[in-house]
Amino acid sequence: MPKPTPLFTPVLIVGCAIIIVSFAIRSTFGVFQIPIAEEFGWLRAEFSLAIAIQNLAWGIGQPLFGALAEKIGDRKSIVLGAIIYALGLLLSAGASTPIEHQLYAWLLGFGIAGTGFGVILAVVGRASSAENRSMSLAIVSAAGSGGQIFGPPIAEWLLSFMSWQATFVVFAVAILAILLTLPMMRAPAMATKTDLEESLKEILGKAFRDPSFTFIYLGFFSCGYQLGFITAHLPAFVTELCGPIMPGGMLDSMGISTTSALGAVAISLIGLANIAGTLLAGWAGKYYSKKYLLAGIYTARTVVGALFIMFPITPTSVILFSLAMGSLWLATIPLTSGLIAHIYGLRYMGTLYGIVFLSHQLGGFLGIWLGGRMYDVYGDYTLVWWIGLAVGAFSAVIHLPIRERRLEGLQTV
Repeated sequence: MPKPTPLFTPVLIVGCAIIIVSFAIRSTFGVFQIPIAEEFGWLRAEFSLAIAIQNLAWGIGQPLFGALAEKIGDRKSIVLGAIIYALGLLLSAGASTPIEHQLYAWLLGFGIAGTGFGVILAVVGRASSAENRSMSLAIVSAAGSGGQIFGPPIAEWLLSFMSWQATFVVFAVAILAILLTLPMMRAPAMATKTDLEESLKEILGKAFRDPSFTFIYLGFFSCGYQLGFITAHLPAFVTELCGPIMPGGMLDSMGISTTSALGAVAISLIGLANIAGTLLAGWAGKYYSKKYLLAGIYTARTVVGALFIMFPITPTSVILFSLAMGSLWLATIPLTSGLIAHIYGLRYMGTLYGIVFLSHQLGGFLGIWLGGRMYDVYGDYTLVWWIGLAVGAFSAVIHLPIRERRLEGLQTV
């Protein structure tokens, strides 16, 4: 009997640690919407555009870092990403104009790409056995939610006794400190540089000609739109539109006495619920059709979002929405990345997932920017919210015609 391979390996543990820190920082930028806008007297769209550019740069950088990791090595690529991330944070801490924030957002986005899902999922996928791969990818995806649980409350806490500029510096130190774990990350080499250079064009050509790759690409757009919009604007949305928190109530007794604090906690609750949702998606992806699971997730998101916006916004509805949406939040990541690995193999998973992720970030750019722009024009987020629900329904449908089988002529590794 062959010895079963362990699920938890040093590569998986380090990958989770990097994702936690990277996403803890990334999930906080919505918390800075109001403090930065109030300090400089900006319109909401100004800093929203910086966050939107950050998401766009993340999407552009993801396939680049995926290809870079395949050529120079995973760890070197992650180090470069962390340095760029820290530089973006430090420069942003000294920025005082919208143009500066929007310019440095490119560095932040590329930094997230170098320390985010594209590189980490690829290296964990290669280091995992076939029977553990779906669950390993789910655990890494859930780790992103672990960062989201802690990031916004920590940012809110730091802002209670230091400036947002000093908070950015603290975050820069944190992303560099996580590099100390990298010596433990050793994954099997995929191929020689010569092999990579000879066959990359071939695999990209086959993927681009395959309608299923197009469907996956288009379907991931709404995921980015919804996640980007909610991460960037939900704290402000809750702060301004939620009904009052009752003195002496459960939330007040927990120290959540303002709608501003509830807005930060809402992002954390999404992250908390997502841990269970993502792990469940990873387990289900091992036994059930990934495309149908994805269609179900996008349908459920549409229903949850519609119910939330159709009724009065209260502390209770915010909590219920956060838990429901959180259970569906990053559940798409292990299923989408697993679908790519299943159809196109592991050798170029980082590059192919990075290309698909660009669609996700284009959606994130639109959701974040449109949210700020329409808020300035109409004074609320209602229209942009309904647009997101329509895009989610489209994604539910576009996944159905995907041919969920390995593309002929591709190597498995």
